[in-house]
Amino acid sequence: MSVEGSKAPVSTRVLTVPNVLSALRLVGVPVFLWAIVTEHDVLALVLLMASGLTDYLDGKIARMYGLESRLGQLLDPVADRLYIASTLLGLAWRDILPWWVVVVLFAREAFMGVVVLIAKRHGWLGLPVHFAGKAATFNLLYAFPLLLLADGDSTFARVAEPVGWGFAWWGIVLYWFSGLLYAVQLRRLLAHERAVAA
Repeated sequence: MSVEGSKAPVSTRVLTVPNVLSALRLVGVPVFLWAIVTEHDVLALVLLMASGLTDYLDGKIARMYGLESRLGQLLDPVADRLYIASTLLGLAWRDILPWWVVVVLFAREAFMGVVVLIAKRHGWLGLPVHFAGKAATFNLLYAFPLLLLADGDSTFARVAEPVGWGFAWWGIVLYWFSGLLYAVQLRRLLAHERAVAA
């Protein structure tokens, strides 16, 4: 099992299309948070959908054209987490989402913070991204706009609610599953390090 530092080197370029897309997502976070808290739902939905689209495109373009960079590896997960955090807080503030969902997902972030801290203490820049983690983000970024659309009495709102919660449950489970995969991976790396040292 390899660590990020042992992979093929990535570019140190800053001005690339994937990095610009990730930067635009970051710029949109405070605007999105303002929109959702002040109930400008159309703007919030547009920004959420744009975030999901650019999240898909920046990774696709980076892999397809060999534009993977250190900056991109930093910006992409930061943008994901900021959108998820701001959406969670905004939806919970408006009583669309129960606060236990916020606690469960923030607890996973705290858990991952410990995993990453231990990895860095052993000189590892990070652990390889798992498909489960990307799938979790995908599900959550679909769940949130659907749950926002479900905040109403229309027929569409009644349909959006169970679909949104379906994506939310898959996202929550996969988010924690990916965290546990990282922990297992870290445990194996530590065991390998001890075996080499012995």
